[in-house]
Amino acid sequence: MVNLSKTKKPLIKSVLAACALNLISGFVQASSHREAPMIANDPLADNTDLYAFRSPDDPTKVTLIASYIPAEAAFGGPNYHSFGENIRYEVHVDNNTATTGDDITYRFTFTKVNQDPTTFFSIRLGQQNLKTTYMCEKSTNGGVSFVTIVANGVVPPPNIGARSIESGVGLGAANYEALITSSIATATGGGNETIYCGPSDDPFFADLGGIFDLGDSPRQVGPVRDGLASFNTHVICIQVPIATLQKNGMPVSAAANILDADFVIGVWASASRRATQTLAINGAAPSNSGAWVQVSRLGMPLTNEAVIAIGNKDKWNAMTPYMDLDSLAVFSNYFYNPELALYMDNSQFGTAVPAMAGLRIQAASLQGFDFRNGKDGLNGLKGNPALVGTAFDPSTYGSLLLPGAGKPRSVDLWPIFHTGVPNAVPYQLATGKGGNPLAVGKPFINNFLPNGGDMLRLNMAVPPTPRNSSAFSSLGLVAAAVSGLTDPAYNTTTTLQNIPNMDGFPNGRRLEDDVTRIELQAVGGVVLAAIGLWYDDYTVGAANPVTNQLINVLQYSTGVEKNDTTFKATFPYVQAPWRGTAVGM
Repeated sequence: MVNLSKTKKPLIKSVLAACALNLISGFVQASSHREAPMIANDPLADNTDLYAFRSPDDPTKVTLIASYIPAEAAFGGPNYHSFGENIRYEVHVDNNTATTGDDITYRFTFTKVNQDPTTFFSIRLGQQNLKTTYMCEKSTNGGVSFVTIVANGVVPPPNIGARSIESGVGLGAANYEALITSSIATATGGGNETIYCGPSDDPFFADLGGIFDLGDSPRQVGPVRDGLASFNTHVICIQVPIATLQKNGMPVSAAANILDADFVIGVWASASRRATQTLAINGAAPSNSGAWVQVSRLGMPLTNEAVIAIGNKDKWNAMTPYMDLDSLAVFSNYFYNPELALYMDNSQFGTAVPAMAGLRIQAASLQGFDFRNGKDGLNGLKGNPALVGTAFDPSTYGSLLLPGAGKPRSVDLWPIFHTGVPNAVPYQLATGKGGNPLAVGKPFINNFLPNGGDMLRLNMAVPPTPRNSSAFSSLGLVAAAVSGLTDPAYNTTTTLQNIPNMDGFPNGRRLEDDVTRIELQAVGGVVLAAIGLWYDDYTVGAANPVTNQLINVLQYSTGVEKNDTTFKATFPYVQAPWRGTAVGM
């Protein structure tokens, strides 16, 4: 059994100073679009989204994308959005449970040069104000030391308009795409990484207005609206050979099968600032001093935004994932008994949130298991001989997955966010189980990496689903589960097969994945149903578990199901940023 007690506990120090512009303490945070109180005041360091997927046009590589700065208006001049100076932006990779903390860390720091201080324009006569460059450093020893792999990377300027970008009085570029292409760097140092840092369309899509209006998603009155439509963000895109990320340096061709556990990685991103920033009385640049303090953190999407309660959001983002397991007393109940589940339970507040009427938690699954908040879920099975050899066996992970009474979602939501899901009973599709959730079923996921906590976990051995395939679905693993349960091409055998969308969220996260819908369906018990813990309107022994309640959950939608623009077929995959002079801006 993996020793889950091994955690990395970096010192988090807070320094107080007079004349402080920003007092950034050990509890400063960030995670997704303005989801926590303190980071909302520091947008340059706000890590809004994270993606990790096997590159669709080059399956020998994985692409990691971290977005920063929420809701950038393309016309937001004269001081346009940009990466911040005096910030460490980092993308972290864990690939080995035998080691403590990060196995690979990519660190980015940005520098701005004012090329023409005599104008208020951002671009004029071939000069940029402010021109941004970056240095990328890489650590492979837990952050003890770093090696520079890109010394002078270029960040494209904001996409202001045609006069600023293409005309002779501006930069005179062929077009904005040419600026993006010329900014793509190839790293030195043997890792063969390809890197792009710069502005892009914000690839995240969700009706933020409806969701935060007390769960009015889809909206009951008026049209839905993608809250990030026509907004930009700043991205760090890193395309990495799988052999560089794999713990033993093996290429994906060496994988034993498409769920090979040796090819699982965990990915998270962060931003850090100096503990103290002090204003100069003459208007000069502020000075920064003290220890580096993590002010932003992101692994799984929407964790801090829609799972962690507001009183602990700042604390959550001050921690690294390697501190999560030591903080179960503080944070575990947000996953064992998630607030959102209260609005999917008519015995609680379900009737008060009509938009989510299609999402209802199993209260009597198989006429015996109640997964509503405060109930026991599968805890009553503790001590049952049927658990021997399963993931619930006390000799393996039973103490984590069945921690006690009153923690019903410890078997599905908690491992999805904290450990990944193993290819082990009961975490296999109900196909072939004969009505017994604890029987062997059809494998469809293995991104189990029980080292640390909240991360995106990706099994790099799973083949990418072609984006132009008719089988491609933004529902990720939910779509793969439906195919594995209902499609005769997959549901007649328990043999491992490559089911389309097995490479989708929460097995990593593709740009196209509708993570808001998937996570709401997961809170609504769809993962439990997939492994054979069907909804209440199914009677044990009946022929067809595809009941009205299951159909309601699968058909549930927030109303915003795709990004407001396309994605590119090649690196960096994100679309060019919206132009400040575009129609509709």
